[in-house]
Amino acid sequence: MTSIAYAMGQGGAAGQSAGGFSSFIPLILMFVIFYFLLIRPQQKKSKEHREMISNVKKGDRIVTSGGIHGDVTHVGETTMTVKIADKVRIKLARGNVAALVAVASSQVQKSKSSKKGSEKSK
Repeated sequence: MTSIAYAMGQGGAAGQSAGGFSSFIPLILMFVIFYFLLIRPQQKKSKEHREMISNVKKGDRIVTSGGIHGDVTHVGETTMTVKIADKVRIKLARGNVAALVAVASSQVQKSKSSKKGSEKSK
C-alpha cells in the first residue's frame, strides 16, 4: 500500500523541471532596476566630486565634509591648506572637500567686468 504523501511527492518533481531560464528573469530585472536607480547615479555623483576636487585652486572658497568654511591658500597633490580665520590655517586632505562655495576672486572679477561690458554694449 502506498501512502498519500508518497504519491504527492512523485508528482511534484515533474512540475519543478519546467523552471529553467524563466526563474532567473525576475532576478535579472531586479539587478537592472538597482543599476539604474542606485549604482549609476552614485557613480555619476562620485565622478563629479572627483572632478570638483581636482579643479580646486588657490583662492577658492570651500566647505569641508566637517562643515568648516574657508579659503584655499595652498594646494598640494594630496593635501591643501585652508585659511579659516585670521592667522588660522589648517591642512586637510583633498578628499575632505564637500563643496566649492565660490571660484577664485580673479575669475569673479573677470566675470563681473565681462557682464559690465555686455551691458554697456546694449
